[in-house]
Amino acid sequence: MNQVLKSLTFLLLVICIILIFAWKYLNAMDTPFVYDRYVTGRNFVGRKMDCTILSNLLEGGENVVMYEPPKSGKMSVIQQTLYNRRASGKQFMVVHVNMFNVRTIEDFLVKYGTAVIRPLYSTQQEYASVVERHLGGTHFVFDPARFASCDEVVSVNWSLDANDMEQMLRLPAGIARERGVPYYVILEEFQMLMMDKRYEEVLKVLEAVLSERDPQVSFIFAGSQVNAMKYIFAERKFFYRMVEYLPLQPVDDREIIEHIVRGFMQTGKVIERELVLGACKLFRGQMWYLNHFTSICDTMTRGYLNEGILMEALKVIISIHEPRFISIVNDLTDHQLSFMKAVLDGVVKFSSSDVIERYHLNSSANVRRVKDALKKKEVLTFNEKDEPVIFDPLFEYWIRKHYFEME
Repeated sequence: MNQVLKSLTFLLLVICIILIFAWKYLNAMDTPFVYDRYVTGRNFVGRKMDCTILSNLLEGGENVVMYEPPKSGKMSVIQQTLYNRRASGKQFMVVHVNMFNVRTIEDFLVKYGTAVIRPLYSTQQEYASVVERHLGGTHFVFDPARFASCDEVVSVNWSLDANDMEQMLRLPAGIARERGVPYYVILEEFQMLMMDKRYEEVLKVLEAVLSERDPQVSFIFAGSQVNAMKYIFAERKFFYRMVEYLPLQPVDDREIIEHIVRGFMQTGKVIERELVLGACKLFRGQMWYLNHFTSICDTMTRGYLNEGILMEALKVIISIHEPRFISIVNDLTDHQLSFMKAVLDGVVKFSSSDVIERYHLNSSANVRRVKDALKKKEVLTFNEKDEPVIFDPLFEYWIRKHYFEME
């Protein structure tokens, strides 16, 4: 009997240890400071109005364009909106095409077609059937050998023409009619189409498709190269009056502070609200940076977070991103760096003679060339008042404090 009791006691001890470690692991995984993926649910902070507007646009069958700097929260807003719509009982289908590695029109259309078909069907016979039904008479086919080797549901057997593009871009509409359910098409990093010199061809075909105003299909165009997206949608005015521009509103500092203070409280830590406000100002309310920064802070203490811990965390996050920042400045010419120095000094009228002389910018014509080059490199943009805005808040801090060594 004693031996049995000892065995049971040992077993219970082992189970308790496993449960303790499992609890700690799950708590570590369930961190409120999420920065490695888009955020939905209870860790989604602010931007309720953005989600409401996007939901209303989708409900009305509208197409939407969103362009913001990298990691600004575009996908979180989109996914939270879809999450809210599902929670309210709305029925729809979604395809998400990340175009970050697209270099040609063929790359895009093959990836697009595969993404549209793959989630809705499961067998090779079904793939072949849907391609035949919706893409018959085009140069798109279902190739079992390509499917086996490259996981392509749609392949190309000849050079593509305008009819091929049109039929492929209409594919979601055809499937939506078959199933009687709306189809939302998310095209992430849409500006990558411009890598192909013939990009205007596919944009014009897509314009023709969108002009049909199919209420069952909504396109969401998202891009993180802001100036390239502005060129397509604002300067060249492709899709004019066919898409609604949805700019993301800044997240309120109060909501960010509550999110961070509450997140630390979950792990038994305390931070002063004034310190959190300082971090909000430094990172300009950019939630990706703030979550990464606070996650680093979270690993540095077991209790109270003081200013010293935040400064150490700032050094850590800078060390992570510094190679990227160095690469950016190494790609800038002397004139472009001088222009950046002027921006940091608060200059807004760059073509005035005293600014040109002070920053060695040579001439007003050269100023225009430098501005265009910095926009093309996606280092900065210019707002409606023609004032410069550096996209990356941590890069702005780093180039000011570490590169130019300004106070």
